[in-house]
Formats: sequence, C-alpha cells, structure tokens
Amino acid sequence: MIDRRPADVADRRIAGHWEGDLITGSANRSAIGTVVERTTRYLLLLHLPDGHGAEQVRDALVDAVAVLPSRLRRSLTWDQGVEMSRHDEFTRTSDVAVYFCERASPWQRGTNENTNGLLRQYFPKGTDLRVHTAAHLASVAAELNARPRKILGWETPSQQLDRLLASVP
Repeated sequence: MIDRRPADVADRRIAGHWEGDLITGSANRSAIGTVVERTTRYLLLLHLPDGHGAEQVRDALVDAVAVLPSRLRRSLTWDQGVEMSRHDEFTRTSDVAVYFCERASPWQRGTNENTNGLLRQYFPKGTDLRVHTAAHLASVAAELNARPRKILGWETPSQQLDRLLASVP
C-alpha cells in the first residue's frame, strides 16, 4: 500500500518514481495504459490492442520500463484495479516496486490523473481505443512530452528527462 512507499517518493526530488493507470474506452472494452514519471512529468503510453487484463498490462509495463536506465526504475504507484493483479510478476521481472493507492483516492496519483485529463483531448471518452496504433500512441506521448509545463519552469518533460539522463548517475 502507498503508506509503505518510501518518503522520498513524495518530495519528487529523486526521479524514477512513476504513477500509472488505464484510460478506458467505450463500455470499458478497450484501454490505453498511462505511466507518468513524478519528477519530470515524462509520459509513457502502453499499447493494449489485445485487451487490458492483468497479463496484457503486466507485459506492456515490462516492455515499457525495459528501455529505461535502472535509476529511472524505482517505483510505480497504481490504483487497486484488477489489471495490476500480476504486479508481483512485474516487480520480479523489472525490479520496479509497486505501491497501491487507497480505494477511491485518485489524488494519491495526482500527476497521472492530470495527465489522463490531457490525454482525453486525444482519446475522448466513449470511443474505441483499439483503433489507435502503437505509432499513434508514441506520437501523442511525444507531443505531450514536448509541451512546456508551468510546474517545470516552462520546460518540457522531454527537456527535464534529457537533462536527467545527461547528468552523472
């Protein structure tokens, strides 16, 4: 649970702590996974064309974090959705600890909730999200990662991540 998450996650001084969720489409038959880094606000989108069950989400998360340097793979905070019922397998494979929010407490993943609101400009509620290709999701993520943010001193998430990756580990 989130109360066992290390205190340094809350202050956002150390990168590599992520928040995740699903945005769902019409009648919850389709979904896109959203994963946002808490410090840089960098977004990863998970392509889930074959469903959003526990296995599909686990596999998409493993693939998404596999390309990240180890210092950016510290933790993931998610809600208590059944799509994360294989979190232990994800953690064993990726070495990323998973923490769960309290029920009905979306503010405990506030960065992700804000990002999901931005994503609804691209993926409106009530639509079939399976029609979006992995390339389209990458394009949307790149666009949002190139969007200046007031909270980042008008820098972009991509600029923040690039600076972080250029620094000494």
